[in-house]
Amino acid sequence: MAAHHLEQAKLPAFLDVSLPFPGLGAGVELKQLQKDVAKAIDQFEVKRRKEALEAVEALAREKGFSLGELTGSSAPKKGKSLLPPKYAHPENPSLTWSGRGRQPAWIKEGLEKGKSMEDFLIDK
Repeated sequence: MAAHHLEQAKLPAFLDVSLPFPGLGAGVELKQLQKDVAKAIDQFEVKRRKEALEAVEALAREKGFSLGELTGSSAPKKGKSLLPPKYAHPENPSLTWSGRGRQPAWIKEGLEKGKSMEDFLIDK
């Protein structure tokens, strides 16, 4: 009887989604929504953590230290030295890139919007 009552109840507007598979019921879609939300939250937390780490590393560099020196963690392994940043985000200078490896998303987005690599140079 309770299940029948749930089927007749009107869902709040934010949960009222059109179902791609009629007849499966809201349970399947809500489970998928739950998975999607959990994944989005995880991705958001990873992004926030990365941004916070980049901001702290940039602040440490501004003060003349590496983050490892300030936290007491081990120095980078020999043969792999940290390169100084060559490019910085124009609106958020704590986001930097050495110019090596994969381009950060903010560089790609800027290039797609018509900016040039010179627009991101730290020492112009």
